[in-house]
Formats: sequence, C-alpha cells, structure tokens
Amino acid sequence: MNTTREPGNEIEGLSVSVVVYRPDLQQLAQTLNSLAAAYDALKETHPAFRLDVCLVDNGGLPDMTVALDALRAHGATYSVIAGQGNVGYGRGHNLAIERAASRYHLVLNPDIDLDRQALVRAVEFFESHSQVGLLSPRIGDEDGHIQYLCRRYPTLLDLFVRGFLPARVRRFFTRRLARYEMHDVINERDIVWDPPIVSGCFMLFRTSVLKKLAGFDPRYFLYFEDYDLSLRTHEVARVAYLPAVRVLHHGGDAARKGSAHIRMFAASAFKFFNRFGWKWL
Repeated sequence: MNTTREPGNEIEGLSVSVVVYRPDLQQLAQTLNSLAAAYDALKETHPAFRLDVCLVDNGGLPDMTVALDALRAHGATYSVIAGQGNVGYGRGHNLAIERAASRYHLVLNPDIDLDRQALVRAVEFFESHSQVGLLSPRIGDEDGHIQYLCRRYPTLLDLFVRGFLPARVRRFFTRRLARYEMHDVINERDIVWDPPIVSGCFMLFRTSVLKKLAGFDPRYFLYFEDYDLSLRTHEVARVAYLPAVRVLHHGGDAARKGSAHIRMFAASAFKFFNRFGWKWL
C-alpha cells in the first residue's frame, strides 16, 4: 500500500489500529462491535467513507475470524499484523500507521466502546476545523463518570502520588491531582482547545499529521508514548478535547499491575523527562 500520499490526496475514510497482547477476547469483540456500529452511523452521512481496521498482535491473540468477519459484514476491511513478537505499544501501532492511507487514523485501545455517534461527530468537527490535527473524546467509566485523562505537564510528584500512593494518602493531594488532570476545564459541555496531553486509549488524528510526526516514538515500550506524541503534535497542529464524541473506557490503574509494570513505568518516565524537561514539584 502506498504510504507516501501527499496531504489532501488520502483515501476518503478512516483507518484504525488496535494493538493487543493477550487480550480479553470478549472485551475486544465488544470494542470491534461498537466500532462497526459507529461506522454504520457514519455511513449515513458519509456514504463513501471507508473503514480499514488493523489488529496488531503483539502476542497471545487466538483466532478472531468471527469477530473480524463481523466488521466485513458492515462494509469494513481488516488486516492482522502478527509474528513480530511483543514490540511494545507504540511500535505496534507504528506498524499499522506506516500502512495507513486514509484521511483520518484512530489509535484505539481494545478496552474502549464507542458511542454510535462518536465517528459522525468527530468527522464533522474535523471537517469544520481544518487546523485540528488530533481529537480527544469525552472518556467515561462503567459508572458513567468522566475519566479525567487529559493532562497538564506532569511533575515527578504528580506521577508518584497518582500512580503509587494508596487512596487514603492520595486524598491529601486532591487539589493538586485535580489541577494535573484538568478538572477545572474538562467537562461534559465545553470544547477545550490544546490540552497539553491526551490519552492514548483513543487518539483520532488527521493521518497527514500523524505521518508528519512519524507516529509514536519507538523508544517507549509502554507508558508515556501518548504523552510524548501529544506534546509533539502541538508543534504541527492543534489538539481539541471534544465532549460530543463519547467513548467508554474499561481500563485503568495500569501503574498498579505489579513490579514489571512499575519498572516499565519508571523507565518510560525517565525517557520522557529527559526529552521534554524535568519538573519535580
């Protein structure tokens, strides 16, 4: 597939990359079904729009033919990239981004459910705001509450408090964490322009912008790759938080998954601060 198209000559459509490692199959199928339903809604207003889904298997993915064939039944195409081993989150997505020739590209976690109108509202916003290169949605949890996943630039103290302190201690830092998580501006109603950092669980790009940035920095194996990509995006395009685009996120608390994840978190944090600048308190 041609990956060197000039901006404006992309295929009319959306490509999606989902990187998995030993996934929850029921949740992954649910994510793909919600994506197919959102694509159905999009075709009502953009009948020529294509959807191409790329599932990147970093390990442990069994046969997903039934779930993927369900996408085809909705008019989408799909591919599976496998055999590369566990190359990490960012590098996994980059394998799909390199192939993308669509107008828009969605970096999607396998634990996200899209609202049926999510793609319709996102595409309409892109079409009316040519300066926007990256869109972040309203991300909710299973209880219907907002997950405040937009961020201001972190300090080491913010990361330590949020990631490692028990809840009974974190409550003494409530105001500090609320500022870091942008509680003062993120809500159900208002568009927020240029939040410094947005979550990698759902990053919808103009593909031309994502190609210009060469995707994720492959030096991050896991964690902080979305922080890095968010900050670099500001150099070439605007970023918008759009609460009219709604998704449900089933994940969270990644930093509390054990010693291996703590080591990866610390290694990625070190790379991030070395690149963008250390901020302690």
